[in-house]
Amino acid sequence: MNILLVGAGLSGAVIGRELAEDGHQVTIVESRDHIAGNCHTERDHETGIMVHVYGPHIFHTDDTEVWDYVNRYTNFLPFKNRVKTTSKGTVFSLPINLHTINQFFGRSMRPDEAHDFITSEQADTSIDDPQTFEEQALRFVGKDLYEAFFKGYTIKQWGMQPSELPASILKRLPVRFNYDDNYFFHKFQGMPEEGYTKMVEKILDHPSITVHLNTRFTREQAGQYDHVFYSGPLDGYFDFELGRLGYRTLDFERFTYDGDYQGCAVMNYGEEEVPYTRITEHKYFSPWEEHEGSVCYREFSRACEPDDIPYYPIRQVDEKALLAEYVELANTTKGVTFVGRLGTYRYLDMDVTIREALNTANMFRDSVADGSDMPTFAVTP
Repeated sequence: MNILLVGAGLSGAVIGRELAEDGHQVTIVESRDHIAGNCHTERDHETGIMVHVYGPHIFHTDDTEVWDYVNRYTNFLPFKNRVKTTSKGTVFSLPINLHTINQFFGRSMRPDEAHDFITSEQADTSIDDPQTFEEQALRFVGKDLYEAFFKGYTIKQWGMQPSELPASILKRLPVRFNYDDNYFFHKFQGMPEEGYTKMVEKILDHPSITVHLNTRFTREQAGQYDHVFYSGPLDGYFDFELGRLGYRTLDFERFTYDGDYQGCAVMNYGEEEVPYTRITEHKYFSPWEEHEGSVCYREFSRACEPDDIPYYPIRQVDEKALLAEYVELANTTKGVTFVGRLGTYRYLDMDVTIREALNTANMFRDSVADGSDMPTFAVTP
């Protein structure tokens, strides 16, 4: 069959490779001038540092099959994300751990003492069922830690008050009553030795795959193929005829430094008065390399405009209502499957994106085998 994939990010690359190995002819169109989507990496011409062009991407997963899959195409080296945050002129470690708690409150508590202190003296136990981000934070860490580390950062990141955001956002941030400052807790954590773009390049290296960069997809192209996998914005496929789904986007302010600028990969800034959310120092994402100079980026979050790159789906009440309308419209469209972060309007980590792409390819195999229709969504938005 002749298959078209829209987008040369992880979803398009993995689905494309799987179907090419099944004997299908795969064409991939990508509107940008490079592959790998938002996890695109490239060498900075001034410093030689491997830069995560659209912000840092750290691979972490408990999915053994996904970990084995990516290691087929590149060598992953160990990397643990140890985030720091500056609040009121003092640097703390995140996620909140025993060191953070003791440092913040000027104490030297043991794990059980810290647990009792937070749960009995800091946490707002009057909140039985947290519904908002703010309630979730107050319920589990209390007012002081919430205002120091989460409130200002969240307002800058999402452009709204934490009382307007769902509690589920904060559930991604653990609190630890030991000195473990590893931001993630997954079994497998690492970085590709040669960068993500080289990994995606190897995934796409198959004689039955053709990639066209700087090429925009139009719906008229769909009729030229037996099936289309679309990883672009769901609303964009329909030319935004029902309205635009809401996203946050990021602006990056690059600067270089002679030496080490901050001594870590990621430094958050929790105070609302500081206009940027964090500074990333990219040589620390490749700790096996040595560089005298440094390249850093200040990150600014704002509402996504029509010509911006969408990063984070907002998924508030209005967006979910509009999403439901687009899903209904998409389900009337034959021969197209919407995939990935943009195609399903969901925030997805890289390992989940790859897992869903592998599952989507398997669903397509099954549909070919039994002559059934491929679903419009492999995963319902």
